[in-house]
Amino acid sequence: MTPESLAVTIITPCLNAERFVVETIESVVQQDYPNFEYIVLDGGSTDGTLGILERYAALYPGRFRFLTEPDVGASFAIAKGFAMAKGEVFAYLNADDTYFPGAIRTAVSHLSEQPHLSGVYGNAYWISDKGDFIGSYPTKSFQPEDLGRECFICQPTCFVRTQAIRDVGGFDPLLHSAFDYDLWLRLARRHQLSRIDAVLANSRMHLDNKTLSDRGTVFREAIACVLRHLGYVPFQWIHGYCSYLVDGRDQFFEPLRPSFTKFALSLVMGTVCNWRRPVRYWREWCSIMSRDAFVRRWNSTWIARRIGMHIR
Repeated sequence: MTPESLAVTIITPCLNAERFVVETIESVVQQDYPNFEYIVLDGGSTDGTLGILERYAALYPGRFRFLTEPDVGASFAIAKGFAMAKGEVFAYLNADDTYFPGAIRTAVSHLSEQPHLSGVYGNAYWISDKGDFIGSYPTKSFQPEDLGRECFICQPTCFVRTQAIRDVGGFDPLLHSAFDYDLWLRLARRHQLSRIDAVLANSRMHLDNKTLSDRGTVFREAIACVLRHLGYVPFQWIHGYCSYLVDGRDQFFEPLRPSFTKFALSLVMGTVCNWRRPVRYWREWCSIMSRDAFVRRWNSTWIARRIGMHIR
């Protein structure tokens, strides 16, 4: 089997995306892999997006098509696109992200050479709204047991066999933010994925994107997914959500700042979320909240400063 024998479907959900969508589309249609279809699902844009989509449909009639109709969000559009997909390999690229040249060929070559794999993902760069480099996405080698603690798979770099996605029930259109993480968790229970040591995509980070503009939903849905699929929510997710509730920081452009209040709240919330396994969570919490950490956090509280009650 040659790599070109695997047909690929790529979906892009978009809504009022004229600011970035040209760069996104160009990164797909200029790929050197011949056997793919590209479908953009527009949710009813009112800016210049439709004009852009019409222009590319005329330029690439055999490769690019789009559908525009109201929907209820990106997960619904991706699920709809997945139902339309003809490819044996499926990927989706948000309307502000971009592929690196050769990304499709690299991913499909790995899948062709390793038929036991259900999907692959690669490295990625975080870029700003202006396209400037921010940093590298913290991808890791595929370890299913670690996936519950963090989402180390960068979504725009992921290419999965269509049948594997069908096997685990497809995309959940009821999720607004964590639908990709939900899919990875379900795939990890039954299928083998693998990380490619190559940069495949840019993930654009700006305050208008869903990950940063609606952090509360991101945390709530991620915690619910981990609890549903694994039965236990690790400290990292609980502490991140508690920190967001306390100070509202996006924890990307505004880094997380640990505090006594956040650690204390994470003990309460973690116990509630993990009510079936409270001892496991208490042990994890205590392993992180050591005596030295407790002293530092307490001494930094306004109560300790106000009453002069510092612990040495």
